[in-house]
Amino acid sequence: MILEKPPLFENRKEFLLVSGMLLAIICFRLFLLYGDYREFISKPFYYTNATVLMEYSKRGSGKSYQVLKLCDREGRTFYTTSHSRKQFAGKMVRVKMFPDDSISFMDYLGTFYVKTVLKQREERPLAEKEKLLEEIASQHKNNDIAAFYQAIFLATPLPKNLREKISGLGISHLVALSGFHLTILWGLVYGLLSLLYRPLQQRWFPYRFMLLDLGMVTLGVLGAYLWFVDFPPSLLRSYAMLTMAWLMLLLGLELLSFEFLTFVVLLLLALFPDLIASLGFWFSVTGVFYIYLLIYWGQKSGTFWSNKWAITLFSIPVGIFILMLPVVHSVFGMTSPWQLLSPLLSLLFALFYPLVIGLHLLGLGDLFDSALLWLFSLPSEYQEHLLPAWAVGVYLLFSIGAIWNRTLFALTLGSAFLYLSYLFLFVQ
Repeated sequence: MILEKPPLFENRKEFLLVSGMLLAIICFRLFLLYGDYREFISKPFYYTNATVLMEYSKRGSGKSYQVLKLCDREGRTFYTTSHSRKQFAGKMVRVKMFPDDSISFMDYLGTFYVKTVLKQREERPLAEKEKLLEEIASQHKNNDIAAFYQAIFLATPLPKNLREKISGLGISHLVALSGFHLTILWGLVYGLLSLLYRPLQQRWFPYRFMLLDLGMVTLGVLGAYLWFVDFPPSLLRSYAMLTMAWLMLLLGLELLSFEFLTFVVLLLLALFPDLIASLGFWFSVTGVFYIYLLIYWGQKSGTFWSNKWAITLFSIPVGIFILMLPVVHSVFGMTSPWQLLSPLLSLLFALFYPLVIGLHLLGLGDLFDSALLWLFSLPSEYQEHLLPAWAVGVYLLFSIGAIWNRTLFALTLGSAFLYLSYLFLFVQ
């Protein structure tokens, strides 16, 4: 007889009590942030220093202008426009902002547009991150390929044209750093450390627990990496879940539970309430939710789908692609038949990612450049199709109900598959 692992919460009452406390903290912190927001938009103008994260050209009313994405010293991220011919990307600028009530509270928590006057521009001293970005770029002749590697290694924004190509392949989730990348990095760091630790443990300290010792070191390394890439929301969620998962493994508690996922999400929102406005954060949470859903009903089926290899190689990559389609198309309408390659490319990425890390460390980062250029050239035509908000709402209600009801799970999966068929057979 196999003993079941105890859950994180002893009963539903305990779960609801903790969830209620975290929700109260979230509401209180949002109330404080709302006060900051009201103060911000009430000012006729506002001076700050900011770093230009991204710059690209647009044309409107017969004139060309620059769109800039900036991050100021208070941590606010915003867009603005400039008709100057100067190059601002990567520069520090003195900004005079003109906030008003066209900026909503949710915009303020996330990324908003504001009219500005750029007062002065100055070079920013190269930090370690910029030096690494230059080192990556030096190994590639094509700017798009360099930008791709900089994004998957250091969470930098992609140029607009490359972002569209990657969306056309349905692999945006592979470029935006998330739990997928962090899981690969955990396996890489933990695996390499275990090669050194295991013989030493057998010889000198057999009483030590490898998961405890190497887990702490690995989390420390990944935490430093998270700080180095400026805490992307989806990666922050993943790191919190990874830390909690490690603690629960040490304590022998049940790991794959929806209560655990809910607790981590509420804890993160209590610590970082501005995540409530992060689309990347919610996409990441939704993806993990569907992984849990697939594993949960896969284990209950007692068939081929309960096999761990079937889940890893087919059920999760294909199932997540199908189940996430309605959610993604509530915001992003780009549709291309090449997106059907997404599950296969996701599987290949698990091998590709650690391999290209090693190749870049050896100065051989351009090995796959030709193959990547060919891959990115495949999507050439797109269709736009957004799913109505009411349909997405109904789909999400079915999804939540599927936690408890097998019929609702079948209905959720079936409706997602019908939507996939509609997109790629009739819209194209």
